[in-house]
Amino acid sequence: MTWATRFRIREYLRESLWVVPSLGAVAGLLGALIVVLIDEHVKVPPEWAYSSSTASTVLSAIAGAGAALTGFVVTVTVLVVQMATGTFSARYMRLWYRDPVLKGVLALLIGTLAFAFSLMRRIETNFVPDLGVTVAEVLLLVGLVIFVLFLNRFIHRLRPVAVAALLAKGVQKSLDDDLARTRDIRDVFVGPLEGMDEEPSLTVRCERSGAIQAVNLSAIATWAHQHECLVLMRHSVGEFMEEGDPLFEVYGTPGQTDAADRDLRGLVALGLERTIEQDPAFALRVMVDMAGKALSPAINDPTTGVQALDYLGESLKRLGAVDRSSPRWHAGAAKQGVVVPVRRWEDYLALGITEIREFGATSIQVMRRLRAVLEDLMREVRPENRAAVAAEIARLDATVEAGFSGSIDLDRAGIADRQGLGGPERLGNVEPAPERALAPADRS
Repeated sequence: MTWATRFRIREYLRESLWVVPSLGAVAGLLGALIVVLIDEHVKVPPEWAYSSSTASTVLSAIAGAGAALTGFVVTVTVLVVQMATGTFSARYMRLWYRDPVLKGVLALLIGTLAFAFSLMRRIETNFVPDLGVTVAEVLLLVGLVIFVLFLNRFIHRLRPVAVAALLAKGVQKSLDDDLARTRDIRDVFVGPLEGMDEEPSLTVRCERSGAIQAVNLSAIATWAHQHECLVLMRHSVGEFMEEGDPLFEVYGTPGQTDAADRDLRGLVALGLERTIEQDPAFALRVMVDMAGKALSPAINDPTTGVQALDYLGESLKRLGAVDRSSPRWHAGAAKQGVVVPVRRWEDYLALGITEIREFGATSIQVMRRLRAVLEDLMREVRPENRAAVAAEIARLDATVEAGFSGSIDLDRAGIADRQGLGGPERLGNVEPAPERALAPADRS
């Protein structure tokens, strides 16, 4: 089994909504068998004893309650799907159906249901699984508590700001994992090949279409050292590949072509959609989508756009603090190792800023908060990244000038405010609008 196949299996298990609940049902059935065996050999206290009719009634009520709660959880899930796709972004669903609390509450309720049904079959006139009935009651009470926690969790997660915070955590984890994964890899070069004067000895192509979800960079570098080759990755994580598109170009002698094809292809995982694990730009994409939808004329909610910018700015600050001065391969260097395309800081910054600046060009809240984000980045990111931030501030100036030309609020639109509008930096310091901001009709 290749690394890519194992990765896809892990992703399927993490995203599946039936695997964990099914395990809960199996655990309920096995638990009932164990409890019945214990009941046959252990005498419970009199206060725990039930008559056969009482035990049947209690277990029937527990099974009905478990089924009802399971149905309610499914209903809440469907409502969240509708709201998330309509209000946030369809890409947010990838985080929703991975949530362990959702799977845990379904597993517990379905397991309790299976446990109660299995015990009901063992009730006879001369035998009642008293311990099992008590355990079923405890499971139902625990299920009710977990259900309330589930409801509280996902009601709070329906807030756009909570979604943005969750995505920002995903960016941080992705960066931390990437640094830990690449720290000890030798001979990894970034960017294009500079000065390569020969044709590749092998081109590895995709056998099916899909987005690149993850790459085992360490294994690719190891393969290149074993075969004394230079491996060029043609596409980065997050890009969509069509069938037949080139994945790798190999310079050197890779050995048997069929084996090399199979080995290298098995180190790239393709899927229907991007993931955040090795692709922090995907989390930025979801936050920008949320802000863009909030700033659309149909919704017109600039405050949500400002809240998305809060966590988008935090994520950009983390990305801008990363040292991206990795070596590039050049003519004369040893033809051994792996060359990978990477996103530049300018790419992350343009992704996080451009569309929000365009969609919010006439919102004074968004313009002020966006300026505060860029000014924070100018202070916090690495020195080599500040030129790109300055260029974005110049674009913001031009956008404000065009969007508020002739408006009396032109002066206010050009001020940085971490709250968008009404932040404490401006208290007691509101200046009158300059004459250039007045419309011709006002001046006359």
